[in-house]
Amino acid sequence: MCRLVAYLGRPILMEKLLIEPKNSLINQSFNAKEIEEPLNGDGFGVGWYNHILSAVPATFKSITPAWNNQNLKSIAPLVKSTCFMAHVRAATVGVLGEVNCHPFQYDTLLMMHNGDVPEFQTLKRAIRRSLSDEMYNWIQGQTDSEHLFALFVEKLKAQNQTRTAETMADALEDMVRTIENMKKEHSITDQAYLNMVVTDGERTVAMRYISKPEEEEPLSLYFSEGSRYECIDGACHMIPSEDENKSVMVVSEKLTEFASDWKHVPTNHMVLIYKDLSTKLRKISL
Repeated sequence: MCRLVAYLGRPILMEKLLIEPKNSLINQSFNAKEIEEPLNGDGFGVGWYNHILSAVPATFKSITPAWNNQNLKSIAPLVKSTCFMAHVRAATVGVLGEVNCHPFQYDTLLMMHNGDVPEFQTLKRAIRRSLSDEMYNWIQGQTDSEHLFALFVEKLKAQNQTRTAETMADALEDMVRTIENMKKEHSITDQAYLNMVVTDGERTVAMRYISKPEEEEPLSLYFSEGSRYECIDGACHMIPSEDENKSVMVVSEKLTEFASDWKHVPTNHMVLIYKDLSTKLRKISL
């Protein structure tokens, strides 16, 4: 069901997130440890921002496994950014193609998803019917994830407010509420697994959600915060914050064995990362 990493903070090299940690995202592409299926070899994607040049992020996607992509290994030591998103895919819905690889990009926004929408082929028409012509035509692939993102963008636009971490969280919550209502309308009782991360390069919101938490735990999701994430000779660690400079990371799996680095996002909660890099946990209320 995929693995992901998101980072917001001090400028950092891509390789510090994707390659150097002991349990790096590349390692998770063939040996994930906190999910039943350890293989995530159905492509990958990376998104990042260069705010000096543009507010619109760059993305690099491929259908090759992350562990075997020479282009990724070539650019990772040379790309530095204050905001990254990276995802390795285990395909559930949609063909093996770049259009179905995460993260998905709309204007200044990036989104990635770990999980699935139950009976998506049944709900797909209802989701599309709720979209504006712009968002309907924006969708290029077949995944439930891209449709969720289109629905999220629709909810965000409908607010007609200045974007903040709170308004992004509101839109995510509204998206979940809509999906759960659609499930009820179609008598779908299976779990929706909606671990999602959205960012605009300045603020990030990550969500850990499952429809019926009384029956099982949602998929794993952690966050870590400090002054900087440092890797020296393969040993990576989030340095505790000592000044105003901060960095925050969200991951499907712990990248390192330092237990103090990682905090579990509680079941059916979001972690909001604000523009000043402060964080807040917020319960999802439907």
